[in-house]
Amino acid sequence: MFLSDIIGFLAAICTTSAFFPQAYKVYKTKRTRDISLGMFWLLVAGTVLWLIYGIIIESFPIIIANIVTLNLAGYILYKKLKYQNREYYQ
Repeated sequence: MFLSDIIGFLAAICTTSAFFPQAYKVYKTKRTRDISLGMFWLLVAGTVLWLIYGIIIESFPIIIANIVTLNLAGYILYKKLKYQNREYYQ
């Protein structure tokens, strides 16, 4: 394994794991009022592009990190859209 792969995996672990606390909080509280919808749309779009890029260059760290990130960010975005109207009227 090359040093660049190790650095890639460490970066992937750090950036991807940053989404776990927010996803867990949304899961437990079912509240998304303070989450920016625009930010998560852009994040999901960017993550899809990173995933495609990783596939094109055949970079395992980029592919794995973005698959996990896409699932976490997609979950948060889904919940934001699901709870958006409910929170507006409370």
